[in-house]
Amino acid sequence: MTFSPETFRAWVDVDLAALVANARTVAAISGTRLLPMVKANGYGLGAVEVARALEVVDPWGFGVASPAEGAALRGAGLARPILVVTPLFPEAIEDYFRLDLRPSIGDIPALESWTARSSRPFHLEIDSGMSRAGLRWDDRESISRLASVLDKAPGWEGVFTHFHSAESDPAATRQQWERFRGVVRALPRRPALVHAANSAAALQGQFFAGDLVRPGIFLYGGAAGAAEPRPVAALRARVVAVRSISPGDTVGYSAVWRADRATTIATLAIGYADGFPRSAPLGYVPPTAREVELNGRVSPLVGRVTMDMCMVDVEGAVSVGDVATVFGGLVALDRQAAAAGTISYELLTRLGPRVARRYGRLA
Repeated sequence: MTFSPETFRAWVDVDLAALVANARTVAAISGTRLLPMVKANGYGLGAVEVARALEVVDPWGFGVASPAEGAALRGAGLARPILVVTPLFPEAIEDYFRLDLRPSIGDIPALESWTARSSRPFHLEIDSGMSRAGLRWDDRESISRLASVLDKAPGWEGVFTHFHSAESDPAATRQQWERFRGVVRALPRRPALVHAANSAAALQGQFFAGDLVRPGIFLYGGAAGAAEPRPVAALRARVVAVRSISPGDTVGYSAVWRADRATTIATLAIGYADGFPRSAPLGYVPPTAREVELNGRVSPLVGRVTMDMCMVDVEGAVSVGDVATVFGGLVALDRQAAAAGTISYELLTRLGPRVARRYGRLA
């Protein structure tokens, strides 16, 4: 048995061609240019590799969550505009200058700090109902003050908002859109870039498209409305032990699972330190069992996921060295996330540093 050191335990295979195909789907449906979100290390899959792959779709730029994430892209030679979507701290302005980053500005003091020191590009954020960041759509006094500052701000390049329920609540999304448009109309001029649509909104057509759309999870193979993404990430784990147990034998910490028949247990070299969740929330009833793919079959997890390993109840022949696919094969990313009581975003972004990233087409 021979295999590469990076596949001794757990790894994720990343299909960059599928990523690009998903980006092309978003561009075709929305009819506008992309501002792909590559924050959180490219949703766990490698920001630099993801951004380099997406260059072929000619995106306007890339979205990150911090100057440090922007620095990683700049250090890799990526020259397109980079928008930092976390609100600007004035204390960090020098980092933005040094790295040629666009800030997201959502309050008057930050706006005044930026415009007093620079005529470089920035984007204004409007809170249209998310209640997370940005200038509130109904704060008329601040909008009036904002207008006077923007009127003298040559670097004002864009204005944006963020939808909270684009995948599930059309009425609320349209309400946010109208609130946002009302604020834009009240500003001194329309900037070059107006954007609002995340993956779910961008996949609804051109209604919310504006000048840019900001796809995230759909690029990485997560569901976001009606369109079906191509799988991008396949999380794999090696079988490191196999044992036969008898009826009444228990598996794992606290003996929470007990066999009701003669059972074969395979141990996989992946656990919560690799980003595979230990447990679902209290009281949570999963829509499906937690399962993995092993040797062409879907097998249930048994016992608790431990720090470095987990166990599955298997049928058929299984040997040490076999490879299980945790998601990205017979068990889809979103299905695995739902079974763990979470969302696809979290399963991807929590992948640990010891999980090797391998780039190529999925088998």
